Amino acid sequence: MKNKFYAYIVQLQDKITAKLEELDGTAVFKEDLWERPEGGGGKTRVIENGAVFEKGGVNISAVHGALPESMQNYFGVQDANFFACGLSLVLHPKNPMVPTVHANWRYFEMYDKEGNIVDQWFGGGQDLTPYYLFDEDAIHFHTICKNACDKHNTTFYPAYKKKCDQYFWNTHRNEARGVGGLFYDYLKTTDQMSMEDWYNFETEVGNSFLEAYVPIVERRKDLPYTGEQRNWQEIRRGRYVEFNLVHDKGTLFGLKTNGRIESILMSLPPHVQWRYDHHPEKGSEEERLINVLTQPKEWV
Repeated sequence: MKNKFYAYIVQLQDKITAKLEELDGTAVFKEDLWERPEGGGGKTRVIENGAVFEKGGVNISAVHGALPESMQNYFGVQDANFFACGLSLVLHPKNPMVPTVHANWRYFEMYDKEGNIVDQWFGGGQDLTPYYLFDEDAIHFHTICKNACDKHNTTFYPAYKKKCDQYFWNTHRNEARGVGGLFYDYLKTTDQMSMEDWYNFETEVGNSFLEAYVPIVERRKDLPYTGEQRNWQEIRRGRYVEFNLVHDKGTLFGLKTNGRIESILMSLPPHVQWRYDHHPEKGSEEERLINVLTQPKEWV
């Protein structure tokens, strides 16, 4: 399974980066191959200062070795080894009318001292973070997510949409990071779903990503915007940074397993503002966004 899924994320990285370069029309991804001293490595691809994408990364990694003590305590195991691989992407567009997007698809195995698999699971999802809310964009994104889920089980979308709303929640701000999407973790063998079934579901979601995001970018990338709208985008990016550094499990896992710091922090936007006690004007589009983010909404 680990070889099969790794082969999948290799081709998915190629497919996604090729389409994003075509969409940007100016910038190209720079590739950075890296190795982890304790075992494994990855392929980081970063795009910067493009016509559409101010900064973005589409990274794959496959790391293995002894599970660090902090993670052993987390999982309640001793002397375990692990293998983890996945694709993680974040795209921060230049135009504040285009939403930021994040996606991640990953696979994890844990072994005993003899090298036998004692646990394995899939995790992942995709979510949208707009700065200006176009309802049809959120509806489109969620519709594609729901379609991917419904091909496997009609209970998946409402369950994983709810998990996404709960996970991408800045508790210290009492607001969502964005308008959500899908989030799931610890997808393990059950009476209804084998690991092969979960692989098929995971890859279905991965294959849906471009269909979910690209049409939104094409609709919004050439819209005019003001300097004040750009400021608002940078203030909202501050909330994105706060979530990733305070709450995000993937970031914390990478830091605790001596991951590559440049790849872990690739998700952070290049230009951000923190204004003291900032509140949008009453009745503004900015306030409308905040009102939606403080109460998760059913989009489809």
